Amino acid sequence: MKIAVAADHAGYPLKDTVIEAIRASGHTPIDLGTDSTKPVDYPDYAEKAGNAIVGGTADRAVVVCGSGVGACIAGNKIVGVYACLCHDTYSAAQGVEHDQMNMLCLGARIIGSELAIKIVEAFLNAQPSDEARHQRRVGKIRKIERQHLLGEL
Repeated sequence: MKIAVAADHAGYPLKDTVIEAIRASGHTPIDLGTDSTKPVDYPDYAEKAGNAIVGGTADRAVVVCGSGVGACIAGNKIVGVYACLCHDTYSAAQGVEHDQMNMLCLGARIIGSELAIKIVEAFLNAQPSDEARHQRRVGKIRKIERQHLLGEL
C-alpha cells in the first residue's frame, strides 16, 4: 500500500519513525511534510494527507501532531476520510477492521517511538471486515455523511 505521512511541527520529531515503520512493514510512504520544527498549522497537513487518500495517490494515511486531536478533527472534515486518534494497537487495528478507518492520527507529545511503531504496524496489518454487522454499521456512517453533505437533516 501507499501511505501518506504528514506532520505539523509538533509531530515532526516522530515523522521519521513513522516513515521507517511503514517501510519496514513493506509499504511505500509518501512524505507530505513538514520538514522541521518551525511552527506550521496542523489542518494544512491533515488536509494534504486526506486529499492523497480521496485523490487516490495514497491508500491510507498517518498524520502526526502534538496531541493527534487536531489532525483527527481536520481529517474528518474531508469527505471519504475516516480519521481516528489511536494511542493503542487495539484501536488502530479495530478501527480499520470494524470502521474502515483510513487515516491514523497520532500525538507525538503523548506517545513514544516504540509505541508509535507498534500502532502503525497494527493499522497497516489490519484489513476491513466483510462481516454483515460491520458493513451495516459503516453503511450507516456513510448515510449520515451523505445526509449532512446534502443538507437532508
